[in-house]
Amino acid sequence: MTFQELGLPGPLLRNLQNLGYEVPTPIQAQAIPVVRAGKDLTGTAQTGTGKTAAFVLPLLEQLLAKPGRGTRALILTPTRELATQIHGVIRGLAAGTNLKTEVVIGGAPMFPQVRALRQGVDIVVATPGRLMAHLRDNGIDFPGVRTLVLDEADQMFDMGFFPEVKRILSFLPKQRQTLLFSATMPPEVAKLSQSILKSPERISVGETGKAAATVSFTAYPVPGPRKTALFKHLFESFVDPSVIVFTRTRRGAKKLTKWLKDVGIHAGELHADCSPSQRERVMHGFRLQKFPVLVATNIAARGLDVRHITHVINYDVPMAPEEYVHRIGRTGRAGDEGAALTLVTPEERGQFERIERQLGKKIPRVKIEDFDYGAPAELAERRPSATATLAPKPKKRYRGQGRR
Repeated sequence: MTFQELGLPGPLLRNLQNLGYEVPTPIQAQAIPVVRAGKDLTGTAQTGTGKTAAFVLPLLEQLLAKPGRGTRALILTPTRELATQIHGVIRGLAAGTNLKTEVVIGGAPMFPQVRALRQGVDIVVATPGRLMAHLRDNGIDFPGVRTLVLDEADQMFDMGFFPEVKRILSFLPKQRQTLLFSATMPPEVAKLSQSILKSPERISVGETGKAAATVSFTAYPVPGPRKTALFKHLFESFVDPSVIVFTRTRRGAKKLTKWLKDVGIHAGELHADCSPSQRERVMHGFRLQKFPVLVATNIAARGLDVRHITHVINYDVPMAPEEYVHRIGRTGRAGDEGAALTLVTPEERGQFERIERQLGKKIPRVKIEDFDYGAPAELAERRPSATATLAPKPKKRYRGQGRR
């Protein structure tokens, strides 16, 4: 099937062609006719299968077919990064039309958002916390919303946004179309969908909770102090690399980024300490391939749609199997090939084995003896071994003791 066979209007087809979209993915081919028919929809699919365009294209088609005033479509999503990305997809697919969109996220100035919301835009893409603040404090309302989209609903639940989502629903017209998309369908998300969707169509593409079939997996058992040297060795073997490296903490991301720059590897960083303008600048540079490595925390595990990512490296093993699946979902997207590499210390072995059980497969190991790592990198935090002799702590001096 082609996009022409789906019967999309001319402006959207031209923009699809300009953006390099060739044929619809399975979730797009199945979801677009359902959304176009005005039905409620629950869609589950692996990350990287094109869920965003699956709801954006029919939304734009509906808005173009029936021009109106005010906000007519609202998209809720859990993170700033995903909201910004969806906003960008809408702008690209709606180029050359009169449709307007606004992104409403935390960390950005309130007043420009208030002004845009009061003037009226066709589509609002928002995170629940910031949107609720506008509804509560600034008198914003959405009487004209005809379509509500809840994207990455499972992550919204994980991040504790369901109370805000339920309050936002009370501000919306009861007569509306509701679309819920999720990478997984835990009981809490299923319960929400049953309470807010009316006789929804259900679409499930692929095996949710699993990695894409186009991704290859490798694990590298490695002592903690040797991680950076191993990463450098692996990176130097890549051809035309575009790599996301995941760390567990913001502090770890900052330290690794600095070390990479010190050894001559140009890298950007993405974590919760970055401002919205910094995040946008970093992602813009990474998309344009101005630097080959993006070091990120789990803030980037979902919602980053960059087609040219060749490798995902888990510098730190994630705490939960679901985090691993979402991390590696940044590569192997839309049928492209990708590679997922994980550096596993002895302390992380148990976590990694839980991930393997979730995937239902044993991931091949490459032994550390196969490489020459050189001296341990200074980045690693050294911990004394259990048999190490610790130097005695200096005695405290109390007031009046003085120096001899």
